[in-house]
Amino acid sequence: MAEKHASLKRQQRISAFFVNLTLIFICLLFMVPIFGIFITSFRQSEKIFNSGWWTFFPHKVWQETGEIKLDKDVDLNGVISFTLEDGTKVEGTYATLKNGVFLKDGIKVQYIGAKRTRTIKLSEKRWVGFETDLTLENYKNVLTGKAISYKGEDGSILTRNGTDLSKSFINSFAVTIPSTIIPILIAAFAAYGFAWLNFRGRKVMFTMVVALLVVPLQIAIVPVLQDFSKVNLNGTFLGIWLAHTGFGLPLAIYLLFNYISELPRDILESAFIDGATNFTIFTQLILPLSVPAIASFAIFQFLWVWNDYLVALVVLGGGNNEVVTQTLANMVGTKGQDWHLLTAGAFVSMVVPMVVFFSLQRYFVRGMMAGSVKG
Repeated sequence: MAEKHASLKRQQRISAFFVNLTLIFICLLFMVPIFGIFITSFRQSEKIFNSGWWTFFPHKVWQETGEIKLDKDVDLNGVISFTLEDGTKVEGTYATLKNGVFLKDGIKVQYIGAKRTRTIKLSEKRWVGFETDLTLENYKNVLTGKAISYKGEDGSILTRNGTDLSKSFINSFAVTIPSTIIPILIAAFAAYGFAWLNFRGRKVMFTMVVALLVVPLQIAIVPVLQDFSKVNLNGTFLGIWLAHTGFGLPLAIYLLFNYISELPRDILESAFIDGATNFTIFTQLILPLSVPAIASFAIFQFLWVWNDYLVALVVLGGGNNEVVTQTLANMVGTKGQDWHLLTAGAFVSMVVPMVVFFSLQRYFVRGMMAGSVKG
């Protein structure tokens, strides 16, 4: 019996080890593009166009070590033959040398340019250290709209203003915070009613709420837009608050209902006996006890609204009410070559959701597991 128990414990440890190893691998895999965006946001545009972000780390590159000028009497249409300083004899046609010839000692011999240049470059792979010429100019250009100077195709220096994300950030906060708080308040009241109050049609109404979870946003946005047009809510913050509240309420009610319905009945019955009203019970007992579920939904709603592009584009439109996602999308269209600015803007837009998630993540699992196991 003891041996069987020890064997079971060993299997559990091995299983836990592989599960943790898999999770760590997945996390690292997801961190690779994020780290790439972070590094690229500090690099200069010339470096971005000529090399990948991974060249920030020490690596080997081809560096020129010498140059050979062929004599005019060398026939370039046949086999080209010449000798290096160390006595190594190199032979090859123009096409072969143009593609590069690799010697045994790691030296690359390559013909540079057209035949008339008669120039052969010698290069060798050597280690280079970390990239040190990083800059904060990308963030300054993105956050302040600072003027950007770059060289045009004709060699002239052109100047234009960068994209100022500061106003878009204010708009995103103005949209996201109310769009997170309003559905939480409404859903908490509704979930309490569905969980603990008896009224006619409760099951039918709750079934309708659950059914709304499967309604695609893309189908519902058109009727919502038509109704908003009739009451002049298009292009207003109130309109997008109502839109996000409507789209977020089904999940919020369902999530909070699962949690609130599992709260101990004895606590509520004691409060009723002491003469507490439903409103008092809700504000003094239900809300404090439902913090994990509320925080869990707040993470979902905040991340969804902050990263939303479709609803903001349809309801708010553009102009002075642009949110961060719209501004970044416009940067892709108007400044598609400025990847250093796009990555800086993208990384800045990622900071706020990450702060919100890590601030509330201790409640996340508790809230998501609410009501998942029925006794």
